[in-house]
Amino acid sequence: MKVAYFAESPADESALRILTEAILGRPTEPVMHGGLRRREGGGWNTVVTVLPSVLKELHLHTDADGLVLCLDSNGAPPHLPEHDSGRVIEPRCRLCKLRGIAEATLGQVRSRPHQGRLKIAIGLAVPTIEAWLLCGVNSHVTEAAWINGLRDTPGRMPYSKGDLKRELYGTSHPSLSIETDKMKAAATRLAQDLSSLDRLFPHGFGALRNSLQGW
Repeated sequence: MKVAYFAESPADESALRILTEAILGRPTEPVMHGGLRRREGGGWNTVVTVLPSVLKELHLHTDADGLVLCLDSNGAPPHLPEHDSGRVIEPRCRLCKLRGIAEATLGQVRSRPHQGRLKIAIGLAVPTIEAWLLCGVNSHVTEAAWINGLRDTPGRMPYSKGDLKRELYGTSHPSLSIETDKMKAAATRLAQDLSSLDRLFPHGFGALRNSLQGW
């Protein structure tokens, strides 16, 4: 399966590929595309702006079967099951926003003559992908802990993004090389058994897993 990966850094993409292949149960062939590569690493605002163009380029100008996209929630509201049911509309939910952009964009492009519509799988790391990668190492780092902190004590969060970086990398400002090596090692460990990610990050990681299992 040919898959394009889109995340906030090349290091994030390397971890995302390992986790994706563990969910799919097979290797993927990464799709490299100039337009996609030039746009990575810009954070939330950049991704929202360029995602329609990225989707169109992948759909129309590559033979990619799918796109796997993962971003950090940071301080934005995490994705919750109520969003999927339509009972609660949360305009600040980044996962809902990205899904809406993807659906609207792919609804406008012409069909591919020899291939189906580009598949999309989106994950939301709460609050960052480092939290996922510390799963099984630090029992206090969970999606529920972050959600409770946002709801109950926003001035006293259970941990910070800097805390997560220091624990995973040994520094809050790692080089890309260190970041990539540590992320790949952590993702490889988790890929052996995804149950802890399913249990402790059921919404953001669960969304990614559920979408990929539908491929």
